[in-house]
Amino acid sequence: MPNRLSGKRIFITGAAQGIGLAIAEAYVAEGAGIFLIDQDAALLEQAACKLKGQGADVGHRSADITDAAAMHAAVAQAGEEIGGINALVNNAGVNVFAEPLQLVDDDWQRCFDINLKGAWNCCRAVLPEMIANGGGVILNIASTHAFTVIPHTFPYPLAKHALLGMTKSLGIEYASKNVRVNALAPGYVATQKVIDYWNGFADPEQAKAETMKLHPGGRIATPQEIALAAVFMISDECPFMNATCLTVDGGLSVLQHQ
Repeated sequence: MPNRLSGKRIFITGAAQGIGLAIAEAYVAEGAGIFLIDQDAALLEQAACKLKGQGADVGHRSADITDAAAMHAAVAQAGEEIGGINALVNNAGVNVFAEPLQLVDDDWQRCFDINLKGAWNCCRAVLPEMIANGGGVILNIASTHAFTVIPHTFPYPLAKHALLGMTKSLGIEYASKNVRVNALAPGYVATQKVIDYWNGFADPEQAKAETMKLHPGGRIATPQEIALAAVFMISDECPFMNATCLTVDGGLSVLQHQ
């Protein structure tokens, strides 16, 4: 069905590249209006210009999601440029990996500020208007780290576990207001973050090969494959899906070992 997101006006964070940009492109293809948030002003401008060139209804603002006032201002700007926001995708995030006792306080704070507090800032900014207008949809991009743990990736799994908890809590809290809150949990995805992760090893090619071997299908996801799931979860095709998480990892989290 074409135009599955017609009438949706979607606020997307971390939208200048990777999964966020792929989601934005998929939403535009389905008829949504979108408002893009990212800290990288140059990449954000490029992404917005590209989407506008495709005839999309697009607004954008370079801002820090950890700044609550900035998110309220961005939502107000979005209302002026594309109309009142009725869907939110909390995609912005950062990898903070360490051995627990080697973690410094600044990195702990950075992990939770971006991966959890930032998502809450965006939820808090959009929820009043959603409730006042009769409903909306929030999609938090979590991770398989939200329910599994890889050694030496502390405290990232803690933040993603907490994000999943926030998803469930807000979904229950506002279900009676016709606001659905769900999470999408990708595994490994072919983004720059994953490439940077591989490059952190002495032999990046070997690290990449080991990652591929973890997956039953012998490969990892593309950003576009995650975007397909994100279209479904924002659409009206799953009106009774609330306070839950959809895993899109090619079977990674099911396979015990090989």
